[in-house]
Amino acid sequence: MHIWEKQEVMLTAARSYANPYTDVTVWLDLSGPGFRKRVYGFWDGGQVFRVRLLATAPGTWTWRSGSSPEDPGLTGRTGGFTAIDWTEDEKRANPLRRGFLRPTSNHHALEQADGTPFLVIGDTWYSAGTNRFKWYDDDQERPIGPGAGFKDYVRYRKAQGYNWVNIIAAFPNWMTDGKPWHVRMPDGTPVRSAWLEFGTGSAKNMDNEGGRPFVFPGKVPGYEYMFPDVDRVNPEYFKYIDRKIDYLNAQGFIPFIEVSRRDASLLWSKYYKWPDSYARFIQYVWSRYQANNTVLSPIHLDVISESVSPEDFKKAINLVEEKYGLPPFGTLLSANANPSTLENWGEDSWVTLHQTGNMREHNNYWYLTEIYRLANPQPALNGEPYYSGYKDERGLGTGQGYQFGAPGGTPKDDQFVRSAMYGSFLSGGFSGHVYGAEGIWGADIESAAPIKMWDAFQWNSASQMQYLRTFAMSIGKRYQELVPEADLVSPDKDHNLDAYEGWAYGARTPDKEIFLLYFEKGCPMSQVRGAKLWSEYRADWFDPRNGTWQPVGKGSLRSDEIGIITLPQFPADIDWGLRLTYIDPIPAAERRIPDEY
Repeated sequence: MHIWEKQEVMLTAARSYANPYTDVTVWLDLSGPGFRKRVYGFWDGGQVFRVRLLATAPGTWTWRSGSSPEDPGLTGRTGGFTAIDWTEDEKRANPLRRGFLRPTSNHHALEQADGTPFLVIGDTWYSAGTNRFKWYDDDQERPIGPGAGFKDYVRYRKAQGYNWVNIIAAFPNWMTDGKPWHVRMPDGTPVRSAWLEFGTGSAKNMDNEGGRPFVFPGKVPGYEYMFPDVDRVNPEYFKYIDRKIDYLNAQGFIPFIEVSRRDASLLWSKYYKWPDSYARFIQYVWSRYQANNTVLSPIHLDVISESVSPEDFKKAINLVEEKYGLPPFGTLLSANANPSTLENWGEDSWVTLHQTGNMREHNNYWYLTEIYRLANPQPALNGEPYYSGYKDERGLGTGQGYQFGAPGGTPKDDQFVRSAMYGSFLSGGFSGHVYGAEGIWGADIESAAPIKMWDAFQWNSASQMQYLRTFAMSIGKRYQELVPEADLVSPDKDHNLDAYEGWAYGARTPDKEIFLLYFEKGCPMSQVRGAKLWSEYRADWFDPRNGTWQPVGKGSLRSDEIGIITLPQFPADIDWGLRLTYIDPIPAAERRIPDEY
């Protein structure tokens, strides 16, 4: 087998169990070059248990199985394999063969196990595991529209340079309930009828060919067929997710897999043993996908409230770590956040890839700078920024009432998406960026939906995401050295905090030889400070609409005796990027201090 290639050991229990999901734990003790860990498995229906594993280095690997309680079919089995590296041609065919993601040496960006830079260009497909993203066994290409399938959307985004998708593995209720938006439990507790709803109205039917993630009926009095039994998983549902995760990896995509969404905890914690039950489910999902090239998350925490807070989930996450340990192959751990994983979970936590999100306007990009400045930082990105179409022209959809957005597919909407992308990147989100759009995140396909998923997929803003890679990689791996500092541009802010216009962002390398800058539409004539004194810089405007560069004036700008560079007018009244690259000192004979000095 190859390194970084998922393998699977199937074990068959000799005994029968009332609930194998909760009653049995299986594992392999795996040893190989530089590796000696316990790798946990999962129940996959009937008497079958599976342990998914991989080799992180070439050489000889061996394993021995165990279980609790001991079962002659699960305990004492042994095996082994030899792992080899991929060829360079094979790695070029699929970059994920270079290994799992890890922080760069300075912990400000991402790279693969062999040191190759990895810049996230992602999208929010939360319901990708369901029939909202249809699975066709054939490889026929279908146009983006009502008949498109999962593979078609993957192909479409791959052609646009994407390499990442956000997925939520399971929601307790995915059947159409026909209830109003809010209801009350028999004891008077107010809840949302949809629990994990998408879009407006009540819960949508989001099962897949295997059914739903948990078994019905549940234990909630009066709502047994609305909220399932979260102590009884349905392996058939996850088998259909497996093939999609495998397909994403085969196409060079890293799935960011979150276990569940925060509002599930309201009934989960009230009617089931908390945190044990939720910890068990975290471990189930993590063990199922630990040998895929993924980033994993214990919770999608997009809203913090009095009834749902990080503290509710800390107990379950801590229990997973104490009982099973963290994912054995070094998989990064992250979470959707509000406003950031640093604010939600603290500096010394389980998080190894920070995120910001859900507080969307440009005043909130700063949370990435806060993460960057930590004494012990972790890589970061904006995982749920401004959603394209967050305010559609009819005032409908989940963007209804959001006064700072723009109708999807319009130039202004494209501009707001670019603000979030480049503003977040230069504020410290050097891991990359994740796109979001109305219609896509909610997988809206019903005839009454104001925005259909397949229409949103084709908005211009999504195709412009790929140019972030053009912008960052224009300085090669040195983008990983950038230090965010918006005040390099002066002025860089106006009084309007809740907007996507009028602000500027900047970052430079510590040696002051490279600056990358971004100016939202409406920025005034600016100057750049912090340059080398009396120096000449090559200067190029960047057009984020098409990813092209053009020289500024004659191609260079000069700094003065205190390191200030005066910028010319923008090429047009819209947003622009700028790259400054050090050339040489200005000859002494050409230096001139203005008369007013």
